[in-house]
Amino acid sequence: MTSRREFFKNLGMAGGAVAAASVSPVAMAALPELISMEKPDTAPPWQPPGGRPYNPVVTLNGWTLPWRMKNGVKEFHLVAEPVVREIAPGMKAHLWGYNGQSPGPTIEVIEGDRVRIFVTNRLPEHTTIHWHGQRLPNGMDGVGGLNQKQIPVGKTFVYEFVARRPGTFMYHPHADEMTQMAMGMMGFWVTHPKNSHPLIDTVDRDFCFLLNAFDIDPGSYTPKVNTMLDFNLWTWNSRAFPGIDSFNVRKGDRVRMRIGNLTMTNHPIHLHGHEFVVSGTDGGPTPVGSRWPEVTTDVAVGQMRQIEFLADEEGDWAIHCHKSHHTMNAMGHDVPTMIGVDHRGVVKQITDLIPDYMVMGERGMADMGEMEMPIPDNTLPMMTGQGPYGAVEMGGMFSVLKVRRDQKPGDYKDPGWYKQPKGTQAYEWTGPVGDIARSNHPGSGAMPARGRVVEQEVQVRKPVGGHGQH
Repeated sequence: MTSRREFFKNLGMAGGAVAAASVSPVAMAALPELISMEKPDTAPPWQPPGGRPYNPVVTLNGWTLPWRMKNGVKEFHLVAEPVVREIAPGMKAHLWGYNGQSPGPTIEVIEGDRVRIFVTNRLPEHTTIHWHGQRLPNGMDGVGGLNQKQIPVGKTFVYEFVARRPGTFMYHPHADEMTQMAMGMMGFWVTHPKNSHPLIDTVDRDFCFLLNAFDIDPGSYTPKVNTMLDFNLWTWNSRAFPGIDSFNVRKGDRVRMRIGNLTMTNHPIHLHGHEFVVSGTDGGPTPVGSRWPEVTTDVAVGQMRQIEFLADEEGDWAIHCHKSHHTMNAMGHDVPTMIGVDHRGVVKQITDLIPDYMVMGERGMADMGEMEMPIPDNTLPMMTGQGPYGAVEMGGMFSVLKVRRDQKPGDYKDPGWYKQPKGTQAYEWTGPVGDIARSNHPGSGAMPARGRVVEQEVQVRKPVGGHGQH
């Protein structure tokens, strides 16, 4: 059996001890080993060294925090600290997180476990942790000033409670929340069922990830924490496409995805090629009678949605937020729409002064997916990512579900791009194309016939007696 230290050594993680600060009387022994992660890769599922078995989750571009047993209690150690997170190749951000990453590591336990979490504060200000969705004693709920004193800088507090119900939960600060969550402080919590559960099915692959967002000016590294709505980086687990890993599964696998939203807006998550059911929320598993087939589910602010489906269609299938601006990177707001504007006259005059000037948007923005234009350091193109047939023209909240018949059970490696069988891919038509029939009837609602001008008159009727008659 692989020890925790050996396991993380194999993953390239660094482990080390941390001196105990002021802890409560329940934790007289030394703190659990501090384990940190710096790589942004998706770690394989962590197989627990003992105890009741369960099917572990896989955190997208993240990892699971190991625990130690002490007198029948599962002990974890979280360290709140500044971190550097690679948003995608070519861009890094200075964030706040836990144990070297934002989001922090996923915590996995079993229903009925007594858990003890040591939280050490290495931030420049005080903090707390709220265990979003958990049933626990009021003094462990983590709202600073209401349930507990804030955790001062350099100190360690202990949270202890029983994981009373199975499900998917989150953790995040409830202290200076606007700043600390905007800086990336959050993480996932999964409580597995103790026994067979009538509403929780066994699956072959179980993924989880958080929806989060940042406003980072091009060329800078630190999020603007006062932004309320105009974010320019929409991310899954603090990663933007093409930095988001793919979901790699075997054809015929039963797949579960747990999605939590800690952004400032809702996200309709859409899966191509398959139908799913919403089998759980942060309130627990959903009744069977409430489930119906969907291809898109809306995840509102502060919510979790658990979806399940049978991966029975081979191929590379997109999964993304269906808000189109959320699948772009480093967006500029207040940029005028230039579609249809003839730039030819002015471009020559501008390029005489600015040789690198480039026309943007006169035919739409698709050209930006192919161009390699200079951009500030430490930022990302709006649309990026290359597929087997050219630019994918996506960014932000976008990834790919890769279903393969030859993917081995338990193998999460990227199988590469899918090769469509002959005769199953769209192709260019080179035969004759007939003219589109157009109606000449003025009341048909169709477009005017070619060469025929239809005069239209707009009549404006003003209300008699002013607006009060509306």
